[in-house]
Amino acid sequence: MKHLLSINDLSREDILELVSLAESLKLDRKFSNDLKNKNIILLFEKPSLRTRVSFEVAIAELNGKYYHLEGQAAGIGKREAVKDIAKVLSRYVQACIIRTFKQADILEFSQYASIPVINALTDLEHPCQILSDLLTIKGKINRLSEFKIAFIGDGNNVSHSLIQAAAILGFDLSIATPSGYEPKDEILIPALKKAEQTNAKINVSNNVQDAVKNADFIYTDVWTSMGQEKEKHLRKQIFKDFQINEQLLSSLSRKCYIMHCLPAHRGEEITDKAVDSEHSIVIDQAENRLHMHKAILIKLFS
Repeated sequence: MKHLLSINDLSREDILELVSLAESLKLDRKFSNDLKNKNIILLFEKPSLRTRVSFEVAIAELNGKYYHLEGQAAGIGKREAVKDIAKVLSRYVQACIIRTFKQADILEFSQYASIPVINALTDLEHPCQILSDLLTIKGKINRLSEFKIAFIGDGNNVSHSLIQAAAILGFDLSIATPSGYEPKDEILIPALKKAEQTNAKINVSNNVQDAVKNADFIYTDVWTSMGQEKEKHLRKQIFKDFQINEQLLSSLSRKCYIMHCLPAHRGEEITDKAVDSEHSIVIDQAENRLHMHKAILIKLFS
């Protein structure tokens, strides 16, 4: 594993190995020397709480050093060419963790970098989040097969990486979005072809009740992602029926875990009672970012 830019960079065996390693790191949390003498830069064009802190703590607990550039200081493809940034930083540090807007920028960066590159989020994909979610799911049901996730909301980067993971691992995934907000075909079509080999069931519809039927996990994310602020009021109207709330949960015929990658816009995509309920595992998801990030860094440098 030279880089981690997408869930599609990983095989089923890679994912299972990362989850297993993260489980052991969580069970026996301690400092180690896996990143001793390694300098790692966090190049973040988008603000962050969980991603930044979990990666910084992960690097520190592995005895590495981190440096953080954000906003205009990061300036990927703006202040100078992407390939120039990649080549220069490759002379300074041993790895780069990027949180940016365009997937194309991180792909170009990795093409010219001679160091490992980790996608900490783009508008198209969010692989580290979904790997952490798989660790959370494994902790609840002790397996990574024969379960169903219902994703309710925008066909965004989280839904894209979930689609890729489902196609690789073979679990069931139903996505419900308003019409016109479905996941992108560039993600969905290749995943459906792969799903034929793994027996994954991946469905996209505009019907919430159909999506949540027989689900083991119900997942949502914000209706308005970073960079879409001008659409906020319009999206509130369009997405108002795509909310995880008490009415939806009471309609279910079985116990279901509630997931959210955070930050949550309480009262929009999810209500207070839902996110704070006994079936909510959103804080587990957040914690598991740390353990999965440690596993990713160890594997990249192994």
